[in-house]
Amino acid sequence: MNTDNLQSRFYTLRHNRFFEIFVIAVIVFSALVIGAKTYEIPENILTLIGWMDIGITLFFLVEVSVRFMGEPIKRNFFKNAWNVFDTLIVVVSLIPIEDSELALVGRLIRIFRVLRMVSIVPELRLLLNSLFKALPQLGYVILLMFIIFYIYAAVGTSFFVSINPTLWGDISIAMLTLFRVMTFEDWTDVMYETMAVYPFSWIYYLTFIFLTTFAFLNMVIGIVVNVMEEEHAQEAKEQAMANGEPTIQDLSNQIAELKEMLKSRAKSYNQEL
Repeated sequence: MNTDNLQSRFYTLRHNRFFEIFVIAVIVFSALVIGAKTYEIPENILTLIGWMDIGITLFFLVEVSVRFMGEPIKRNFFKNAWNVFDTLIVVVSLIPIEDSELALVGRLIRIFRVLRMVSIVPELRLLLNSLFKALPQLGYVILLMFIIFYIYAAVGTSFFVSINPTLWGDISIAMLTLFRVMTFEDWTDVMYETMAVYPFSWIYYLTFIFLTTFAFLNMVIGIVVNVMEEEHAQEAKEQAMANGEPTIQDLSNQIAELKEMLKSRAKSYNQEL
């Protein structure tokens, strides 16, 4: 069997739907094995789980090897950040550090194997990429939210510290209290406590909730959704280009060219008349 034929088989296997589903199932099973270790279980079952963990690691090694061998241009494999992440997790998992001082690191690496689900499922990759691309826009919203938090925390510390120093003792604690208010975690208890001294303090809480929970959080959601729509459109465009299908932009350009052609012909016809 020549190299090209072997690579073609690996390429077909790595894009096989059943193979992808099986890999996802193994990742889920790996997560269950990690969770099982957190319980008090008999020694013999713990040994069995240890052998299962070794088998899962070896399977991941085979799976990454199949993906690497199926890559037409091998150097492009490591240009993908997710491929680098998967390879790093698998290689570190192979190092026998369970009985050493780095045993905690080994357990953490095995926990991070669950993140390989993101590299396998395209929809999760799209979601995470959208979140990362939205971070620059979200940064300004978060900065503005921090300013609002800081102002309200300063006001709350000035007025409410004598009522409950535990909640309003300094500005950092006051910001934590306001986060509790924003997430509606027993926020009415905090409000009624201050209303006993300042009857109109409800205005303070309601304006803060409207500014943060109803305004800024909706802005965050809107930015993420907008970036996700752009990512979907970009993916659809790339897929259409890969399949040789015309994109919406191509169709728009063709329509514009037809309009110009019709205008020029109409102009020529009028001149002839």
